[in-house]
Amino acid sequence: MENRVLIIDYDENHTHLLTLRLQYEGYTVECSRTGEEGVQWVQTESWSMILLAMQLPDRNGMDVLRQIRTIDEGTPVILLSEEDHWLYKVRGLDQGANDYMVKPVQVAELMARIRVCLRHRQVEGNEDEAAQQDVTMAMGELVIHPGLREVTQGDTKIDLTPTEFNLLMYLVENRNQVMTREQILQHVWGYEFFGNTNIVDVYIRYLRQKLDYPFKQKRIRTCRGIGYFIRDASQSQCI
Repeated sequence: MENRVLIIDYDENHTHLLTLRLQYEGYTVECSRTGEEGVQWVQTESWSMILLAMQLPDRNGMDVLRQIRTIDEGTPVILLSEEDHWLYKVRGLDQGANDYMVKPVQVAELMARIRVCLRHRQVEGNEDEAAQQDVTMAMGELVIHPGLREVTQGDTKIDLTPTEFNLLMYLVENRNQVMTREQILQHVWGYEFFGNTNIVDVYIRYLRQKLDYPFKQKRIRTCRGIGYFIRDASQSQCI
């Protein structure tokens, strides 16, 4: 199957460099200089991967990402940004990006992340059939419907972002086992560990605000200096 990459970036030199490397690696590449043109490409064509610059001449890259996700929920998107602050990374991932890299990117690292995103998407595709059966998972009054990607607590539906849901599923599938921040980052975000793991702590806090605090629960536990786990029936010395 042909792997087609769409690059949405105003920087011609950067785009040219990426295009040459991608073509060398066997990808078919199309480029857009503006967010509006990029959205049109997404509307009319199918893509294996989208590389989206955050700084564009006509629109903010975050707005373009949101529009892309209304059109196409599944194609991996890697954000390319000049901003290195963790808050921008969290916002981008929370809006549906699969990865975030700071310019100037190391091309070899970008190629590796593209390969990981594509492998991750292939695994998700293989799991779709099983997910359609929607085998319900329950922990007390907390009920998870993987196929529908829905979570309820009693009669209350809990709205989770895609990343929050994936994080919850990973913890539930490994319930009562401490998962390190590096393990969580790799499995939930779909790429190998690069750099700071603070983003995991941020999303754990988001989950607690939605799953634990409103219902006076303490399901998600911290194992200090190691990572996190979700508690089912068994107990642990970690708090």
